[in-house]
Amino acid sequence: KHFVFTFHIHTARLVYVEAQGELKVPFKDALPTREEQLSTLRNTEEFDVLVVGGGATGSGCALDAVTRNLKTALVERSDFSSGTSSRSTKLIHGGVRYLQKAIMKLDYEQYMMVKEALHERANLLNIAPHLSAPLPIMLPVYKWWQLPYYWAGIKMYDLVAGSQCLKSSYVLSKSKALELFPMLKKDKLVGAIVYYDGQHNDARMNMAITLTAARHGAAIANYTEVVHLLKKPDPKTGQEKVCGAHCRDIITGQEFDIRAKCVINATGPFTDSLRKMDSQKTANICQPSAGVHIVIPGYYSPDNMGLLDPATSDGRVIFFLPWEKMTIAGTTDTPTEVTAHPIPVEDDINFILSEVRNYLSPDVEVRRGDVLAAWSGIRPLVTDPNSKNTQSICRNHIVNISDSGLVTIAGGKWTTYRSMAEETLDAAIKAHKLSAGPSRTVGLMLDGGKDWTPTLYIRLVQDYGLENEVAQHLAATYGGRSFEVAKMAQVTGKRWPIVGKRLVSEFPYIESEVQYAIKEYACTAIDVIARRTRLGFLNVQAADEALPRIVEIMGKELQWTEQKKSEELEAAKKFLHLEMGYKARSEQLSKTTEISLTAQEIARYKKRFYKFDKESRGFITTVDVQQVLEVIQIDENALHEILNEVDLNKNGQVELDEFLQLMSAVQRGQISDSRLAILMKTAEEGLDLRGPVSVDRSGGGV
Repeated sequence: KHFVFTFHIHTARLVYVEAQGELKVPFKDALPTREEQLSTLRNTEEFDVLVVGGGATGSGCALDAVTRNLKTALVERSDFSSGTSSRSTKLIHGGVRYLQKAIMKLDYEQYMMVKEALHERANLLNIAPHLSAPLPIMLPVYKWWQLPYYWAGIKMYDLVAGSQCLKSSYVLSKSKALELFPMLKKDKLVGAIVYYDGQHNDARMNMAITLTAARHGAAIANYTEVVHLLKKPDPKTGQEKVCGAHCRDIITGQEFDIRAKCVINATGPFTDSLRKMDSQKTANICQPSAGVHIVIPGYYSPDNMGLLDPATSDGRVIFFLPWEKMTIAGTTDTPTEVTAHPIPVEDDINFILSEVRNYLSPDVEVRRGDVLAAWSGIRPLVTDPNSKNTQSICRNHIVNISDSGLVTIAGGKWTTYRSMAEETLDAAIKAHKLSAGPSRTVGLMLDGGKDWTPTLYIRLVQDYGLENEVAQHLAATYGGRSFEVAKMAQVTGKRWPIVGKRLVSEFPYIESEVQYAIKEYACTAIDVIARRTRLGFLNVQAADEALPRIVEIMGKELQWTEQKKSEELEAAKKFLHLEMGYKARSEQLSKTTEISLTAQEIARYKKRFYKFDKESRGFITTVDVQQVLEVIQIDENALHEILNEVDLNKNGQVELDEFLQLMSAVQRGQISDSRLAILMKTAEEGLDLRGPVSVDRSGGGV
């Protein structure tokens, strides 16, 4: 487990849990395949509820409906959690800044929103203990007068949580704050306040909700889009009423109707497009806002302490948090257009980096080249017509029922997905006169949560011979279901570990997770790198390296043709390039990169270059590198890759200018851990004296 805390939530003993005993779980062991799910969707005469959208809210609605014994269907145009739900700050929180606004503006609605979110935070930590944990977050204070001000605000946050407070907040002296967060800027630091919020693996949490709904009998399908809504006249009034949807299976192209008494629109940023399918005249209610996050190496933050920058240079809030052994920093808040493929822009990446620099010690060089991944998520904020900017919009939700009976749930936040789903179903049941009891999802354990214990990973090590790190990762990802993944793991042929071949050396993801992902409805390589595992979000270079093997395993399981395999590989590379920030990395070193080196530095780097270019041709090739580095056995393909990273004009050789551009970018911190730069430096220092140096990618960034 990423952080181990022992904490007691009083809600754990809620009476609602008793409901769990009565619930039928038809697919407790094996889930139906995607084909079986599609067959159910096609052949069921009529569902009670059809949910459109497989994000946190849509999956929450499906789970709420199916556990009320309603016949439930869910369709998602892309993959489950492929939109905003996988691109969050990974916090389960009430919203400290919303509470600040509520107090400052005496806004009761904001106050109630925080109170509800804190209740939901406690519930979510309880129902998915394998995927979530409390995280202490430090608020550094640089002015004496701010100490009592922030302390009062944070204590109010504890107070609103009441019995569901995870752990009481506390004040730290300057020395204690630096002991816990050594990277912090010492200058003018007065002290710090530490408070607790929850943290989770968002895409896996979304998957857990979706799979729990499927196990309880909901018919669910990803890559199934709504082409248009079905309508029929109301026998009493003659008014057209929504009675289902005409859908297309994107993978096979097959089209079919799904009939339902009630259709719920839970499409997040795409809310308005489905509302317009219902009625062209409908006014837009969603005002999308883009939030960019970056991932930098784990050494930028302590293992179990986050940081909150409460007032950035432009008034936004930046979180700086340890996540999956890396550090995540974000977010921005910019009005945007709705798109299924949001791209992180360089300005936002640099804004986050500059804010991080303001809070970290000058000893810590915050380099652009250390950005391992970057992504943008679109928040589906609900429009307030009087608002001047997106930050002032209350991130609350609305439930709306159109004249034709389409139920829309819009807005809200990750933490409150469950209560939003409950409210939506209550409204849908009332409007469509469905026969159902109250919600039963408070205290209902999510998939994998029931059999998880903090020491479960030890059993995985002992019973299967998995590496400690891999076992911890499996337990924290699949919970009680991690044994199923371990059973599928292949023998390594080594003394240790006995089973569990890694997809890439420095991450604990193993090959059997790809096979298991298919059981969890993964259909593409992107599903595996982005949502079943989180490799694409943690390090795009590592994800790129793992792709060929992932495609190979999926191809074998799903009987892909060679053409299909190359299409999958291409699509996944494009996803990493555009949506996960790989493009931004390649743009750090371009033909137009300035060479900002002193005359002495240029002379030094030229000397280094000519150690390889012995014939003074003005360029080096893989042959030149191999001759100098005879001591190191380098795979020829790896060597081509290393040179290709620096070969800007793609002519198969690295010219002196290209090398000087590289060294200039390395000096400015735009690029870190360039394999060619490290190799050539090693050569200059004398390979014979130092012995061979590994050329494995050392985590260098995008």
